[in-house]
Amino acid sequence: MQLTLKPAQLRLIVEVAESGQLQMAAAATSMTQPAASRMLAEIERAVGAPLFLRQPKGMELTEIGAVMVRRARAMLREMRSMAAEVQALREGQGGAVRVGAVTGPAVGYLVPAIRAIKREAPDAEITVDVLPSRDLLRQLTAGEMDFALARVLPDFDSREFEIHPMRDEKVALLVRAGHPLARAPRVTFTELTDYEWIMQERGAPIREATLEAFGAVGLAEPGNIVNSPSLLLMIAYLSRSDAIAGMSEEVAQLLTQPPVSAGFAVLTMPREVRVSPYYMLNLRRRPLSPVAARLRELVIAHSEAGGTP
Repeated sequence: MQLTLKPAQLRLIVEVAESGQLQMAAAATSMTQPAASRMLAEIERAVGAPLFLRQPKGMELTEIGAVMVRRARAMLREMRSMAAEVQALREGQGGAVRVGAVTGPAVGYLVPAIRAIKREAPDAEITVDVLPSRDLLRQLTAGEMDFALARVLPDFDSREFEIHPMRDEKVALLVRAGHPLARAPRVTFTELTDYEWIMQERGAPIREATLEAFGAVGLAEPGNIVNSPSLLLMIAYLSRSDAIAGMSEEVAQLLTQPPVSAGFAVLTMPREVRVSPYYMLNLRRRPLSPVAARLRELVIAHSEAGGTP
């Protein structure tokens, strides 16, 4: 049996079940009693069985009626939920957003922007992936992300993207607080060559910028290197050794300044190490939802304000 009921019909049978009186149900659904009686008769013909027993004291649910009312309540709840969700989406107060970023802007700009969105729209579902630019661009072009904070790479067609310039990343050299060089007023690259290092894999922008800084002062790159793409492993390794790690300034600040102050220190170097700029990227062919557009707007605003939460 194929049965299709309209929302008004669903509301009527729920009101009849709750009040036990057709007249009260008619008033609750803004109908006359004769109109409500006709509608209930139409529903029962469509079902092929009575939903209510007409008793002297009121309308009593049949077994089939009880099933219908239970289902009707569930459908009406879902309709109300759907309407609320659609309204929230239209107003930028809900919906799902998936974004990605390289590490620095993820910490510096996405975190405060997401906090602001959550104050405005606590029901918004936000997912963040922190990945290398190549992986971010691959997911972005596949339509798996709304936007990404990444570097533009030559093997991707930049014409596919709306591109908003952001910033370059400054590299900080992080060590444990008890490291022999942690309290030195200034550290030279020559002093760093004999220490153990933990770095991202070759080709990672922060690693390449760090190694280029050695070359810029006429030094070979360090020979004692542990390779890992995992920031968590890098932090754990630093905490248990005299190794050195290059990482984005935003991450280093997170680990060395209150309220975290996790037992690490940033070495004071004679020259800055900087990585090539990254950009705010989203697909031209894929319009952003209101909540994704609002998050993008907030990330750009935090970047222009210097990343202040």
